[in-house]
Amino acid sequence: MSVLEVKNIKKNFGKTEVLKGISFSLEKGEVLSIIGSSGSGKTTLLRCLNFLEFAESGTISVCGKIIFDGDAAKKPTENEIRLNRLHFGLVFQSFNLFPQYSVLKNVTLAPVLLKRMTEDEAEKKARELIARVGLTDRINNYPCQLSGGQQQRVAIARALALEPDILCFDEPTSALDPELTGEVLRVIKDLKSTGSTMIVVTHEMEFARNVSDKVLFMADGVVEESGTPEEVFGTPQSDKTKSFLNKSLESV
Repeated sequence: MSVLEVKNIKKNFGKTEVLKGISFSLEKGEVLSIIGSSGSGKTTLLRCLNFLEFAESGTISVCGKIIFDGDAAKKPTENEIRLNRLHFGLVFQSFNLFPQYSVLKNVTLAPVLLKRMTEDEAEKKARELIARVGLTDRINNYPCQLSGGQQQRVAIARALALEPDILCFDEPTSALDPELTGEVLRVIKDLKSTGSTMIVVTHEMEFARNVSDKVLFMADGVVEESGTPEEVFGTPQSDKTKSFLNKSLESV
């Protein structure tokens, strides 16, 4: 059984079709990289998965259970939406840490507020996660005292704290310089070795090629091509895929 199954997701903003019927599946422990030019719908897709946007039609299933049905007569309640979001952890490109809280507090806040853990349980888990991303020595620092790479690693620990089924990254390195990009990508690679199921929207072609189990290339709101990294990067079938990869690799 797939941990995630997305079928025919469509999303409009006014008269503009942004997602025109996106379908894919993901097995437990797999890493899916989503690549494509800006404006192709990648971020909108992640936002629909995380219930920050709502698709007009299509279904999203996690572990065999439909958690979103755009064609259902009855729309989900706010409480159902909150519960469905817990299946996904989202790491934003701009970190989105709470500036008034320490690293430790940033990571413990959500599990306590959502009453999934006691404060002691949340702190124990947070310390483990902060150590995993290599920031034990910064545990009492505030976001303003951290580099961009360190802030993004805190954001990853925060997303992991709620133990989501699927961890989603929206361009996690786009705001970072090359050196800091490397440290964040190393953390994501390490997560793969622990069996985390991940969706990574990225412009880092080498990462997508070397770390992913599947690659999905989006163009103009559709899945233009998908397959293993060897298939998509090595023998692309679509002219749009070939053109995108040629331009992307030229810019590296």
